Amino acid sequence: MDDDVRERLEPLPPSAKLVYYVLDAEGRFDQTGLAAETRLSTRTVRFAIEKLVDVDLVEEGFCPTDARRSVYEPADPVDAESARGVVPSAVVAED
Repeated sequence: MDDDVRERLEPLPPSAKLVYYVLDAEGRFDQTGLAAETRLSTRTVRFAIEKLVDVDLVEEGFCPTDARRSVYEPADPVDAESARGVVPSAVVAED
C-alpha cells in the first residue's frame, strides 16, 4: 500500500479502513459479501463504501450476474489521480 492511499485512509472511520483492506486483499465484493466478510452490518458497509468512493479509493461497478446489484473493488491509482485532476509525473510533458 502506497503513502497516498495511507493518507486518504487516515481520516476515515475504522469501518471504512476495514472494508478497504478486505477489498484490497480479496478483490471484488458486493455489499452483502462485504458485510459477511467483515462481520459489519450492511448499513455500516454502505456508509464505509460511500466514504471510500468519496476519496477515490473504491470504484463501484455492475454485478455481471444481477444488474440490480453493485460490486466494489479498489480503485486503480492512475484512474483515481486523473479523476482528481492529478497527472502522473511520468506523463507530464516538459517544454
